[in-house]
Amino acid sequence: MKFSSSKLRTWCRTIHRDLSYFFSGMVLIYAISGLVMNHRDTINPHYSVSLIERQVHDLPSQSEFGRPQVEELMLMVGVTERYTKHYFPRPGHLKVFLKGGSSLEANIVTGHVVYESLTRRPLLSTMTTLHYNPGKWWTWFGDAFAISLVMITLTGIFMIKGKKGLWGRGGIELVVGMLIPVLLILFIK
Repeated sequence: MKFSSSKLRTWCRTIHRDLSYFFSGMVLIYAISGLVMNHRDTINPHYSVSLIERQVHDLPSQSEFGRPQVEELMLMVGVTERYTKHYFPRPGHLKVFLKGGSSLEANIVTGHVVYESLTRRPLLSTMTTLHYNPGKWWTWFGDAFAISLVMITLTGIFMIKGKKGLWGRGGIELVVGMLIPVLLILFIK
């Protein structure tokens, strides 16, 4: 049985197409979450953080602050999360922890209050968690994805013939695309 280059390219196109369609969701998950993870200094992939500042008056002294006074302060600022606990990290500065990770800080001397609200980013947070590999079951799927990426790459390399294929423009792009990460690894440390 003779295996021609035409049959090889047909086989490559079929495998390339089918694996690309099957794993397109994974490619998007890793691409989007990877972009966000590359910019963790400017975006939190799990939570949207917003700060609200308020000025309040007539706050009790530190020794008079108990849970009822904290909850009254929360009402004045418009906080709807449930109280968890509070403490004074330094004299005159109140720190309040709220259910869900939000917090409130108040300078009880000046009345300056900062409410930090955390809102979970449902889709982006889940994609980032998948990028970090949340468990054994994901490891198996991730391994299948990695092997398929190798197959998608190899079938893509051999799929096109002629001046746009491996021995033409495609080959040049392949070499340049492989050189860039190698050079970055060698020269950026």
